[in-house]
Amino acid sequence: MNLSVKIFIALVLSVIVGLIAGAEGLPFIKWWIAPIGTMFINLIKMMIVPVVFFSLVVGITSLGDTKKLGRIGFKTVGLYLVTTAIAITIGFVVAGIIGPGVGTDFVAGTQPKVKEAPYIMKVLLDMIPTNPIDSMAKAAILPTIVFALFVGVGIVKVGGERAELLIKFFDAGAEVCYKIIAMVMELAPIGVFCLLLPVVSANGPKVLLPLLTVIACVAVGCIVHAVGVYSTMARIWGGHSPIEFFKGMSEQMMIAFTTCSSAAALPVNMKNCQEKLGVSREISSFVLPLGATLNMDGTALYMGVCSLFVANVYGIPLGIDQMMMIVLTGTLASIGTAGVPGAGLIMLAMVLQSVGLPMEGLALVAGIDRVLDMFRTCVNITGDGAVTIVINETEKNAA
Repeated sequence: MNLSVKIFIALVLSVIVGLIAGAEGLPFIKWWIAPIGTMFINLIKMMIVPVVFFSLVVGITSLGDTKKLGRIGFKTVGLYLVTTAIAITIGFVVAGIIGPGVGTDFVAGTQPKVKEAPYIMKVLLDMIPTNPIDSMAKAAILPTIVFALFVGVGIVKVGGERAELLIKFFDAGAEVCYKIIAMVMELAPIGVFCLLLPVVSANGPKVLLPLLTVIACVAVGCIVHAVGVYSTMARIWGGHSPIEFFKGMSEQMMIAFTTCSSAAALPVNMKNCQEKLGVSREISSFVLPLGATLNMDGTALYMGVCSLFVANVYGIPLGIDQMMMIVLTGTLASIGTAGVPGAGLIMLAMVLQSVGLPMEGLALVAGIDRVLDMFRTCVNITGDGAVTIVINETEKNAA
């Protein structure tokens, strides 16, 4: 049985059992079942720093150092990061309008204490680690990302046999991280059940409506991003009308929506970008696989929605500095976690941790993650196509 189906079943079971148990069964649930959910959260926390560090170093070194790859790679990564930041912002705007989780008050009287968000200049200052090992030990995400970027660039600069040895080391480390995360995600149905059961038991039916509003927010945000950002890019810089663009992308969008896999849609995306949208084979063969690895616009939008949802559920107001911190962390973290099994939850965990929001909020969205994954994967591969078209046109001009 598919893991996403198992998680959804766990969500349904937690609702059924929680409604049956009610407030009378809450003491037993909190004493014996809730701690298992906390263990699952701790397992996710355990892998955040290693997977970011190893994956990001591998991602940087894989770009190589030739002039053409450097030029195309710089433009491609730059566009992906810009659209990712825009996606998170759209998620904030849509969630701010719809207000998922507002007034739910699931955890009244038990809100975890949240650290006050630092000013943006202090965030920028703290991005440079004075002791990278200490930053990793404290799970400080931004300094870890910056250090990984420098390590990756340093390896590329060294080159030769010594660099190759390090590249193999970090690649092996990244693969080990992926395997561990896959093992952790196999426990997700149990973790979700144990985390949601006390919430449903304490709050009853009122726990269900906010989940529908989260789905609505993500769906609306994805449509706005695809139409407002991607089709505009394709028209202004890619030379294709919105109708031409979406007609050329329709097949791969449907594959991504139904399979929730960017990798599954990649062969069709490459074929149709070449045959229907006029992209050269050289460009599509480089930019599209890179996008399948790096581009996380749909997940970024999901993070904006879900972080605001978690903040609303716990009654924690998010200031402008905290929102900017989420945009910055989510944008940079998208490089390090793309392609990781369960990447959506891993990235959301990083974002929640970066601004001190309760990690327990992960359980509130994990049960509907399959539905949300359909929308965000579709947006991810649509963004791959849009960026490929733009890069193709700019390379024509460069030539």
